[in-house]
Amino acid sequence: MRRSVILYALAMAALVFVLKYAEYRLFVRDMAVELYAGLIALLFTGLGLWAGWKLTHRPLPATDPAFRPDPASLEALGISKREHEVLALIAQGLSNREIADRLFLSPHTVKTHSSNLFAKLGARRRTEAIKRAKELGILG
Repeated sequence: MRRSVILYALAMAALVFVLKYAEYRLFVRDMAVELYAGLIALLFTGLGLWAGWKLTHRPLPATDPAFRPDPASLEALGISKREHEVLALIAQGLSNREIADRLFLSPHTVKTHSSNLFAKLGARRRTEAIKRAKELGILG
């Protein structure tokens, strides 16, 4: 977060420098005020979009590829292979719609799998289910 703020501040300083340079060299002499104002608006709109993208889109945490779930725990709880796939995607922070798109299911089916998982794990919400699954060795 701090790095993004510093980059945003440096980008703003560079834009101000460029605009001041352009003001003295080109825009004040040759172009209309409306064009100058439009250029400033476009530059800062682009900068705002870039900063917003950087601040809101963070990579999902990577899972350990060497991790293997405990088959005894899965069987004891009665968690199916598909339910385990849904649980792994819940742990990655995906929404029901994103899980449905990734697994080629309907959102209603994902909700059904989620509620079955919550019941089997004794959880009321996603975070509890993830914590309980990690404790049981179902998730890495």
